Amino acid sequence: MSLPESSAFSASWLNLEHLAQSTPECEWHPLRPFLPEGARVLFLGSFPPQRKRWAPGFDFYYPNYINDHWRLEGEVFYGDRLHFVDEEHRTFCLPDIVAHCQSHGIAFFDTSLAVRRLHDNASDKFLEVVVPTDIPALVRQLPRLRAIVVTGEKAAQTLVTTLGMEQLPAVGSSLPIPVLCNAEGAPLELYRLPSSSRAYPLAYPLKAAAYRAMFERYGLIEP
Repeated sequence: MSLPESSAFSASWLNLEHLAQSTPECEWHPLRPFLPEGARVLFLGSFPPQRKRWAPGFDFYYPNYINDHWRLEGEVFYGDRLHFVDEEHRTFCLPDIVAHCQSHGIAFFDTSLAVRRLHDNASDKFLEVVVPTDIPALVRQLPRLRAIVVTGEKAAQTLVTTLGMEQLPAVGSSLPIPVLCNAEGAPLELYRLPSSSRAYPLAYPLKAAAYRAMFERYGLIEP
């Protein structure tokens, strides 16, 4: 299964073909890969939540309003957890987020192209992978990439299985990915962060510190 075309400069990130193809038995990824030119880190989640859980008008990655990913990026890069938040409409500022990710070189996709939901909720543990993502194909589109970043247990396990790695990095640390290099021949790292879901049992300031350390490691912000 080939990857859908990247949409780093598109006005819409919805994958209309996949939306039409999805059935209750097999759900195809509703978004196209977001792969900005010059990206140095690639976030790979497991799979987006059902669209009924997306913030209004926010057809992008980490779309659930109660997920703190965009609050954490606002905190780390701009010192303001509400930098990307539209509190009045309970959504996120999509144009600002896209511009931010393009300028800082932050790419997004997920470890599965198609899944089966075993329960009607957003929990990763009830996702069955039907078609895994072709990770090397993503990497080939990102010549300056330095790390693949995962936050959830399901995404980490799927990625390790797909790439034939022997172990997961501990949360807040990284391991080299022996089978993947960037265009300069430098081995990529797999970096594991705490989940930005509020269900993950770690205080927000500690999550922000972990995210800051990762972005510092790969040169997206100054130490």
